[in-house]
Amino acid sequence: MTASANTRKALLDIYRRRCEERLPAAYLTNEAWLGEHRFYVDDRVIVPRSFIAELLVNDGLQPWIEYPELVNSAADICTGSGCLGVLLADAYPDAEIDVIDISADAIDVSNINIANYGLQARVHAIKSDMFSALKGKQYDLIISNPPYVNAESVDRLPPEYLHEPEMALGSGEDGLDFTHIILREARQHLTDDGLLIVEIGHNRDELEAAYPNLPFTWLETSAGDQFVFMLQAADLD
Repeated sequence: MTASANTRKALLDIYRRRCEERLPAAYLTNEAWLGEHRFYVDDRVIVPRSFIAELLVNDGLQPWIEYPELVNSAADICTGSGCLGVLLADAYPDAEIDVIDISADAIDVSNINIANYGLQARVHAIKSDMFSALKGKQYDLIISNPPYVNAESVDRLPPEYLHEPEMALGSGEDGLDFTHIILREARQHLTDDGLLIVEIGHNRDELEAAYPNLPFTWLETSAGDQFVFMLQAADLD
């Protein structure tokens, strides 16, 4: 069989598995893209998709972070494949970055992507249940794209999503279990001028009802201003 015939056969096999098994394309090709950045993925981690990536790539969170060189440390909680940590390192070239996940598999995949971008000296993957292994650590910026699918939506997910790690999707009855933890514990890990940025899916109404006194700033994305909030450290005091 010629090289071109082998290529055709491999492509047809990918198409067949995509249609018959409903496997996400990223798992079949072992790659996913956020902007111009390519990442290794497999079924140990969720397929990367994040409005926070869009914000980091487009403007580095300006005007809230006007001078990238002032970010000396940043963390990505619930990192999955480590892709947002790589984007943090690109946006803030003077910063030390921690990418955190409870899953040992996710840490392994994160380290692949960290190595692929040659960032081992600045980006560090830490196995931790949220903030539990970060005692004494503080950051100028904490981002998170945690699980945020509510129970009703989990029950109605298309077959493609059922191939992704279950723990990376569901977040309790209202989709906010992990966000509650972040809001409760992030302050002790932020510097006094630090920023917290969290993606929450379609849960804005539920979040604002749960925290009527928190002055959320909702960041504008290509899909609107309902999906990513920002808080300053002082807001969490």
